[in-house]
Amino acid sequence: MADWNPSLYLQYGAERTRPAAELLARVALNEVTDVLDLGCGPANSTALLHQRWPSAHIVGVDDSPAMLEQARVALPECQFIEANIQTYRPAHSVDLVYANASLQWISDHYELLPHLVSLLKMNGVLAIQMPDNRDEPSHVLMREVAYEQGFPDRSRDPLPGVHAYFDILTDAGCDVDIWRTTYYHKMSSHQAIVDWVSATGLRPWLQELSEHEQRNYLDRYLELLEQQYPLQENGQILLAFPRLFIVARREP
Repeated sequence: MADWNPSLYLQYGAERTRPAAELLARVALNEVTDVLDLGCGPANSTALLHQRWPSAHIVGVDDSPAMLEQARVALPECQFIEANIQTYRPAHSVDLVYANASLQWISDHYELLPHLVSLLKMNGVLAIQMPDNRDEPSHVLMREVAYEQGFPDRSRDPLPGVHAYFDILTDAGCDVDIWRTTYYHKMSSHQAIVDWVSATGLRPWLQELSEHEQRNYLDRYLELLEQQYPLQENGQILLAFPRLFIVARREP
């Protein structure tokens, strides 16, 4: 897959960072020395961690060279490592494993989450936030356009769900807090929705397409968005964006 585009991703930086901050607010840790930020991207979430625990050793992990280049410039006080977050192991156990909007790209959470718990010290915390918008029109239409135009299904795997996550993490020895929030982002146009998802959810759909195929795909996608998302009285559009949050503390 082509590398991520940090500038496009940060076009909606405030909206993307808000759930990261709200996840962090629910992490009840005071004495923190070691933190992993898995899927750190351009360090917008890492900056929140550094602000809260400025003396902690914070390591951001991502497999995107472009994102990491941006992260190192933005936050030279922290360490950034290019690695697969599914298999990365720190040299020693950490107080917090933090994963903001990254684990939804990885399959088999039944194996992944116990692995992440194993990286924690006792009483350490695994904090996760994931988009849970696979059934929203923005993502249903990605699959519909691909089907219409004869392209393969490149959608993410469905998340296992609240009850499954609770069982996975309690079986791994954690006390679990889990909740779901739907944000309603104010978008200036239907094209703005395309710009938003082009930085994330649309990337797998467009990666193998020629420039001509991409243009046809996006034209049809925009047409269907206009049918599904009504204008508000002031001309804006409300983009519903559900997100799943999990805070799991590893119990002794």
